[in-house]
Amino acid sequence: MPPTQDGPGRAPTGSVFRVTHADYRVTMLKVGSGDVPGPEAFWMSHWDEWITLDFQVALIRRPGVVALVNTGPAADLEPMNAGWVGFLGERARFRRADGEFILDQLRTQGIAPEEVTHILLTPLQLYTVSNVLAFPKALIHISKRGWRHLNETHQHPHDNRDTSVPPEILTELVTTVWPRVVLLDDEEEILPGLRTWWAGGHHRATYAVEVDTPAGVVVISDAFFLLDNVLKNHPIGISENIYESMAAHKRARLADIVLPLYDPQNFTRFPGGLVV
Repeated sequence: MPPTQDGPGRAPTGSVFRVTHADYRVTMLKVGSGDVPGPEAFWMSHWDEWITLDFQVALIRRPGVVALVNTGPAADLEPMNAGWVGFLGERARFRRADGEFILDQLRTQGIAPEEVTHILLTPLQLYTVSNVLAFPKALIHISKRGWRHLNETHQHPHDNRDTSVPPEILTELVTTVWPRVVLLDDEEEILPGLRTWWAGGHHRATYAVEVDTPAGVVVISDAFFLLDNVLKNHPIGISENIYESMAAHKRARLADIVLPLYDPQNFTRFPGGLVV
């Protein structure tokens, strides 16, 4: 039986996790919002609805570690919006309020870009990678499967190479920034108490981030947009493989706290985005 997802708790009896009680703190930072058609968030369902998603960056901290899951959309939203509006119409335009740009959000947390030690990108899209070059000292973690897909695939119905990683960013990643790029196997330990596992489902570059905290194991991913995807085992509609999605749900339910990267309810469950 999965643990409750309403707030912090301890790992249930018989959990496969061995919580190390690492002193990681997790804070969700909102970096904008967008509306998507219902079937994009819930496979073959919610046909007459539009669902608002809050795009988020997860800030993971402990002494000596400042990690970000994603870096948010670019300062100039128009290139991304041109694609979104062209595909889904004006209702799909991405919106960002004052103060929601990632560097502004980090400033409110007292964090300068050069203090970020790790960036974990899941998946590879404009709303995750656009500011990765703003962090000059961070190791940049990318799924090895996703990286191969990006660089080996010429045509794909879901992934456009230039809107996965813009050419000017990709050039830097394979040249000046390459020494800081870490390609992740399907199961990786980034640091003690900070792990990743490949999830798929949404994109080939999609993985989950697990964090050991005093409140238990926190799992963060784009494999699920909303908590109901996980709790009701209802895959997202914009999925490349629903079997991968359901497997990700099953594994995520073993955690104490599930944080879908786009769920507005994260800020209701955890006021101010402070999860731990």
